[in-house]
Amino acid sequence: MEITVLFDEGLEGNLPSSEWLKTVVEHALAAEGASHSSEVSVLIAEQEKVHELNRAYLDEDRPTDVLSFPMLAPDADKAGFVAPPDGLVHLGEIIISLPQAVQQAQERGHSASREIAILTIHGVLHLLGYDHAEPGPGREMRRREKEILDGIETEQKK
Repeated sequence: MEITVLFDEGLEGNLPSSEWLKTVVEHALAAEGASHSSEVSVLIAEQEKVHELNRAYLDEDRPTDVLSFPMLAPDADKAGFVAPPDGLVHLGEIIISLPQAVQQAQERGHSASREIAILTIHGVLHLLGYDHAEPGPGREMRRREKEILDGIETEQKK
């Protein structure tokens, strides 16, 4: 798996570490049975950038905690798309607002690391085709988020 983690200028060195985020993405991809040839990019950003992207690409003029930009259509494998020459399946990008994540963690009474893990898992699931616009699929997505997070937290305790 190829996972790239980037930080907006001035945010690197803050929580979380690149390696930790890569572990969260790897765990989420593995839990969903994603190809070992998967590629995902994660950006930890300032709130203003996430708000701007939300407005520009999703026509939502408001701040948000996480954005996901899938690179493949849900049925791309069935449509006969040719694999890229590097053999990687480019799943897409996840952008997380660090200030929003910190605020939500405080409101929910847990660590910012845990909140960022939740948002990262949420983003990965979106890249893999999950959606929460409807109640049934939304419940399934939240259930998977919890299972994956529980798996990561169990692994950390070892």
